[in-house]
Amino acid sequence: METKKAKRLPYGNSNFESIRTENYVYIDKTRFIELLEQENNKNLFFIRPRKFGKSLFFSMLSHYYDIGQADKFEQLFGDLYIGKHPTPKHNTYMVLNLDFSGLDTSSEEYFRDSLSGKIQDNVRGFLNRYKHLFPDGDIYSEQINTEQPGTGALRKAFNAAESAGKKIFIIIDEYDHFANDLIAMGTYAGDNVYRHIVRANGVIRDFYETLKEGSKTVIDRIILTGITPVMLDDVTSGFNISNNLSLEPMYNEMLGFTHDEVNTLMEETGVVSGMINIDMELFYNGYLFHKDGEHRVYNPSMMLYLFSQILRYRKLTGNIIDDNLKTDYGRLRNLIQNDRNCEQLIKIAQDSSVFSEIIPRFSIDKMHDSEYFVSLLFYLGLLTVDRYENGKTYLKIPNYSIRTVYWDYVLQLTKDRNKDVMTDLMHQLDTVSTLAYGGDPKPYLDYISQNILCRLSNRDMRNFNEKYIKIILLTGLFQSRMYITVTELEVSRGYTDIYMQRSHLLPDIPYEWVWEIKYVRKEDADDKKNILKEKREEARIQLNRYRETPLFAGRSDVRYLSLIFIGKDRYEMEEV
Repeated sequence: METKKAKRLPYGNSNFESIRTENYVYIDKTRFIELLEQENNKNLFFIRPRKFGKSLFFSMLSHYYDIGQADKFEQLFGDLYIGKHPTPKHNTYMVLNLDFSGLDTSSEEYFRDSLSGKIQDNVRGFLNRYKHLFPDGDIYSEQINTEQPGTGALRKAFNAAESAGKKIFIIIDEYDHFANDLIAMGTYAGDNVYRHIVRANGVIRDFYETLKEGSKTVIDRIILTGITPVMLDDVTSGFNISNNLSLEPMYNEMLGFTHDEVNTLMEETGVVSGMINIDMELFYNGYLFHKDGEHRVYNPSMMLYLFSQILRYRKLTGNIIDDNLKTDYGRLRNLIQNDRNCEQLIKIAQDSSVFSEIIPRFSIDKMHDSEYFVSLLFYLGLLTVDRYENGKTYLKIPNYSIRTVYWDYVLQLTKDRNKDVMTDLMHQLDTVSTLAYGGDPKPYLDYISQNILCRLSNRDMRNFNEKYIKIILLTGLFQSRMYITVTELEVSRGYTDIYMQRSHLLPDIPYEWVWEIKYVRKEDADDKKNILKEKREEARIQLNRYRETPLFAGRSDVRYLSLIFIGKDRYEMEEV
């Protein structure tokens, strides 16, 4: 029997034609074209977190609707769902792709110039691609080059399409990219520039009004994509975008990989499950964008990153988490300038969940309000739907990979707010090495206690409890990469505070650890003489209960540690 030839893994490739013609595996999402085309409103809006496959999906749409790609329809789509169930509109449009990434937001003037240049470049490409269909096609292109920057170039494209008797499909990618950049500038500077360019007679308002004008004649369909709904309230008065599909259950799986699609990806590329020495569900799964969505989905870039390592080295050889997926701390820091959002972020990191409704659209004015802040975390992929219970929506941190982002944030927040907190990464890594290979946790605990915990301000002491201590400990352990540190691991007889599983990269680490953490206020330890005794006994009982669970029973390589922190500058430990 002939062995099936493995397909290539499309890690970093978002060009649909390249994937379909160069032996890459493609997870078929074309069934959603049918649903999108059946929508009554032709102006559609759909957002997902970073690296969730948006560019590939909209590249697929572009190829499907492009009149210039009609001769490739069978090659690109023939064996896919939509190739077997084509819609009436396939290959009937001139497709105008607009990408708003990379705009210069350093000043209002620079932004105007870069936006104008970006639109002009996109329109120039559009006219050149379809010039064989236009009467006097070269003249239109020449006019763009010399006379018509910005929205004027758009009007010239509309005139050209109308002269050819064709309709336009507009795809706008990264519609909110510049807004996210402005947010990252900080509240005052970013908000001011935003107001000038988006509102009143701003260039963004002018852009969307031009699209509205074009919709009366040659524009038949428009779809926008990005990461957040931050501009919806501001642009809709200039252009009526009334159909936001982002939270619709039927589109829950339009981007991202379901469990079955991950299995298909593995089968098609030759990834063997025996090569995967980590828990994929724990590290990568968990996204649900509506309570009635049929399946949770994996972030596709996370899975492609993992499988690319396995196919290259036959095992996972590097970091479990693709650093490209981490949201820049500077962006989030500018959203948590008020105390309420700081406390909210810390609470989410501690509890791994929060009750909050998801707000479908909001303006930059609302970004710093707590309820909008939680929704923004959802859109950024830092929270996802957990469950709907008693009329309330509960959100949670999707997976281990995203939890580590929160740990980093909390540690950075702690350092920002406590200038005398000292961290020496090399020294910290040495203490974790002593823990891992020498079996001695004291150097690491001393380091965390003396350099971080005991230096916390009274402001941070308001949050000081077992969960806060746990986050600081987890962050240091995670940075070492020696252990996979899991908090609140569910075992048959409870939830461990910290379980330290040896890294897949370091199988020679002799011991894994289970830590039980308790906290006693300093005044209580002094006044209530039995409280420490009670906490010690509680920790022993819990650790012995974990020891008897199926995960740990009979294992001689797992050690159990009771940790009791007293105030912010003392702790005691006991191995059980």
